[in-house]
Amino acid sequence: MRQMRSLRDCSFRDGASNMAVDSAILAAVAGGDQPPTLRLYGWKPFCLSLGYGQRTRDADLDALAARGWDLTRRPTGGKAILHGDELTYSLCLPLDHPLAGGDIIESYRRISAGLLRALELLGLEADAPRQREQARGADLGPVCFEMPSHYEISVGGRKLIGSAQLRRKGALLQHGTLPLRGDLARICDVLTFESESARRQRKRTVRERALTLAEAAGEPLTWSEAASAIERGFASAFNLEMAPNQLSPAELSRAEQLIAERFGNRTWTQKR
Repeated sequence: MRQMRSLRDCSFRDGASNMAVDSAILAAVAGGDQPPTLRLYGWKPFCLSLGYGQRTRDADLDALAARGWDLTRRPTGGKAILHGDELTYSLCLPLDHPLAGGDIIESYRRISAGLLRALELLGLEADAPRQREQARGADLGPVCFEMPSHYEISVGGRKLIGSAQLRRKGALLQHGTLPLRGDLARICDVLTFESESARRQRKRTVRERALTLAEAAGEPLTWSEAASAIERGFASAFNLEMAPNQLSPAELSRAEQLIAERFGNRTWTQKR
């Protein structure tokens, strides 16, 4: 039975800290200093994250400031996500790990089995994930949860878990978000649109195409309940022994460096 380090990061962090910690773990796993690692975490305050290559002008900086919400840029691609009432997972693996074999799409498919098993443990029947095709000329929009993505996890045809992946220096980082409750269309209040009519239309689209865990389950579930299900789901799906642990001093030090140089640096965050 393979072992995987499990970090249940219950002290929720701001956006820069969360992205820095994920990146520090990736570096440690890539260097062989840490084993494959599953991290489960949350965000405080709410934070809008932009995909690595996304335009900063998609975000309404004044609206974010008025609400006291954060802004960060993910090391992975994709579109904007509002992190708040959710559980976020990150998985760091060396590329020679069985779950990481093949290309990004193949590894998405494998890793999704752990997430599907977690939902089963919560009493949910998710739709079979499949590779998505983006229609040529389709309006991509600024909102991640509005758009289909490869091997997304959905319930009743509506997106529940979205993920993104990065490969660097012999290791991969895949992280994704499981919304627990709340109105997913709130993200549109901190994004820029050409008109209020366009904003209202995006809100309707997000609500039609995505849902929260509470909606899917028909009752509210806590962050701890969701975290436990994901740990057990990965253990069950992949025959893993989950080893509870914590960030090493080296990882914490690297994360602080990354906050100063990158994720907490406004110039870097707003570079595009």
